[in-house]
Amino acid sequence: MSKKDYASTRRKFLQQLTTTTAMLAAGPFASLANEEKLEERIIRYQRPISPNDAIRIGIIGTGIMGHNDLRTALQVPGVELAGACDLYTGRLERMKELYGSTLYTTQDYRELLNKKDIDAVIVATSDNWHARIATDAFRKNKHVYCEKPVVHKLWEGLPLIGAARLSKKVMQVGSQRVSSVAYIKAKELYQAGEIGQLNCVEATYDRQSAIGAWEYTMPTDASPKTVDWRRYLTGQPQVAFDPKKFFWWRNYKQFGTGMAGDLFVHLLSGIHMITDSFGPVRIVSSGQLSYWKDGRDVPDVMTAIMDYPQTKAHPAFQVMLRVNFISGGGDKSAIRLYGTEGMMEMEGNGFTVTHSMLPKAPGIGGYDALNTYPTAMQEELRKQYDGRWSSDDKKRPEKAPVKYKMHDGYNEHLDHFTNFFDAIRNGTQANEGAEFAFRAAAPCLAANDSYFQKRVIHWDPVNMRLKA
Repeated sequence: MSKKDYASTRRKFLQQLTTTTAMLAAGPFASLANEEKLEERIIRYQRPISPNDAIRIGIIGTGIMGHNDLRTALQVPGVELAGACDLYTGRLERMKELYGSTLYTTQDYRELLNKKDIDAVIVATSDNWHARIATDAFRKNKHVYCEKPVVHKLWEGLPLIGAARLSKKVMQVGSQRVSSVAYIKAKELYQAGEIGQLNCVEATYDRQSAIGAWEYTMPTDASPKTVDWRRYLTGQPQVAFDPKKFFWWRNYKQFGTGMAGDLFVHLLSGIHMITDSFGPVRIVSSGQLSYWKDGRDVPDVMTAIMDYPQTKAHPAFQVMLRVNFISGGGDKSAIRLYGTEGMMEMEGNGFTVTHSMLPKAPGIGGYDALNTYPTAMQEELRKQYDGRWSSDDKKRPEKAPVKYKMHDGYNEHLDHFTNFFDAIRNGTQANEGAEFAFRAAAPCLAANDSYFQKRVIHWDPVNMRLKA
């Protein structure tokens, strides 16, 4: 199949998906008012993948997400592994166990970027290395898949975007729900006005385990002999080796971006994808170190409030974010979009739409000031009310709830990588390029600044700059 034929096939598929899901969700909503129970609808589709045009990739950072990303990437036909880089020798040894003893490995990512037989790299290092490695990769004419939040500091965002534009290479950032078919369907319903006018969003990402709180299993041989600690600290003061700061790097703001950069960014990526938003103008956050007092210098409970202005794409709305690493309720994550006529709750590989619509009549009696007035006045007010509003005006419109689910085995992570490699093969843009990714990450990094500096952060989401 040629590139032209493949691109045409994919376009037809996406058109068919939109038509099919629209047919599922259209007219029946009116008749659902007579149904009492939640209806489930399965969103089904087939992923067309062409194995043409082999793409050879290198992996930089082979920790948890590096392994997950690589395993998923290699499920896409025509993708081959050409090399691996990590600062810990044990992980390079594991790469050879998994992918062959002849696999090229190195502790210096620049050596991997110099390989002519590598077309693209996956960057899955600690956050402080993301922008630097991605920029160097663009300069070496490599396509880049980079884990979120793509930058460690706000000032890294615009230079990275410039490097991506200059290189004309494809960049995909790893907030995979941006490519989820469930989110595509949710966006379709949201834009069709299914929940009315959006006014606020609540988003949570809670965990209840030591591993979920980033206390990962340590290797038995962690030492300066097995970890290139000096290279890890490049650009920072050289200090004594600390295995926690290498293997538990998310716990330290020197190397990671805490709860905001790890999990807020997933939530905002989904919200921005559905609403077509560029981001908030005002960010304030609070948090605490409540339970996991293991030496970390970032909170384990954190909340943020973000104000989104009215734009051509959406009305003004407020976003409330929360992450709790000792939740007591288990591992749960959800995004709830509240509108004037309903609520859409994103959870897992699907979402639920519920409705609560106002009647035309404002109501009278009940928990009301009416019964605090003299009897004669109450009677007169009821008479006026009944004369103004008909029985139909007094009824609350109803729509039954509907739950949308992807079919069993659906993998949004695979869709995200498929989109990345499609963009490379077809010369198109990926779903989550540098600008989209930075617009999602920047408010999260600003939430960190608000927490540590104890102040409100003002942000320009269009020009992607701090405001005085």
